Amino acid sequence: MLKIGVLGAGHLGKIHLRLLQQSDKYELVGFYDPNQENAEKVSKEFGYKHFSTIATLIHAVDVIDIVTPTLSHYKCAKVAIKSGKHVFIEKPISNTVEEAEEIIALAKEYNVKGQVGHVERFNPAFIATKNMIENPMFIETHRLAEFNPRGTDVPVVLDLMIHDIDAILSVVKSKVKNINASGVSVISDTPDIANARIEFENGCVANLTASRISMKNMRKSRFFQKDAYISVDFLEKKCEVVKMKDAPEIPGDFDIILQNAEGVKKQIYFSNPDVDQNNAILDELESFADAINNNTTPIVTLEQATEALRVAYQIIDCFKK
Repeated sequence: MLKIGVLGAGHLGKIHLRLLQQSDKYELVGFYDPNQENAEKVSKEFGYKHFSTIATLIHAVDVIDIVTPTLSHYKCAKVAIKSGKHVFIEKPISNTVEEAEEIIALAKEYNVKGQVGHVERFNPAFIATKNMIENPMFIETHRLAEFNPRGTDVPVVLDLMIHDIDAILSVVKSKVKNINASGVSVISDTPDIANARIEFENGCVANLTASRISMKNMRKSRFFQKDAYISVDFLEKKCEVVKMKDAPEIPGDFDIILQNAEGVKKQIYFSNPDVDQNNAILDELESFADAINNNTTPIVTLEQATEALRVAYQIIDCFKK
C-alpha cells in the first residue's frame, strides 16, 4: 500500500479523504489544510490525522494528492516533486500553461509520476463507448450547471468546459488547427457561459457549450463518425450507439432501412452498451496507484492535462479579442 497525504480539505478534499480511507491500494496518512479552524473540524469529525505543515506531511508519504485551489497547484506540486514524491493533481493541472510545463519538467528531473484529475475519463458511460469512438469528424458537447458560487473565481472554460476539452483531445488523434469562441459574463467577473468551435488538422470539428447559470444540469457529448453516431450522457451515466451497415438483400419487417439519392441502402442498428457503475474519483486515484506500482503511464498524464489547459486558454483568448 502506498502512503498518501492530501493537501486541501475543502469540499472535494473531503471526498478524496473519504475515498482514500476506503481504498485498499493506499494508506491514508493524513492531510494538511492552511485553514486551522477547518483542519481541526475535519480532523475531529472524521478522525483523519491533521499535519501542521506541508513539509511534515510530504515527508511522511509516498504520494501527495493536491486538492487545493488552482492558484496553488503549481507551488504544492513543486514542493512535493522536489521531495521525490509522486503527485496526483486535481484539474486543471495549474493556473498557467507555463506552470504546467514546469511541473512536467520537474517530474522528469526527479523521476516521479504525475496524474491529473480529469475525472470524466473514468465516467462509466465514456469507458463503455470509448473503444467505439473511431476517427470522429463532428463532436458536440453540452455541459450545463446550475449556479454555484464555488468555482466562479475562474472562467467557465476552466471550471466546466475543460472536462470536455480533455475528453475530446483523448479521442481525436490530430492536432488543433483553429479555435473560435465567444463567452458572456452574466453574474461573475469572468464568462459564465461560453461556446467554442475547435477545428483539427484532420478535418474534425468540435462544438462545445458550457454554462454555469442554467436552470438544469446537463453533461452530454455526441460523436459523429463514418457509419456511426455515439451519444454519451456523463450525468445520467448512459450511452447510445447508432450504427449503419449495408442493408440485407431481404430486410426484416422491423428493420430500419435508409436509402440515399444514389440508391445505396443502409440498415440502422441501435444499441445501449452495458455501463458498469463505478466511483470515478476512487477509480482515478486507484489507477494512479497501479501506474506507480507497475511503473506504467498514468491514464491522464501531466502532458495531456497541459494540452487541455493550453486549448482552454486559447478559447479564453478568443473572448478577449
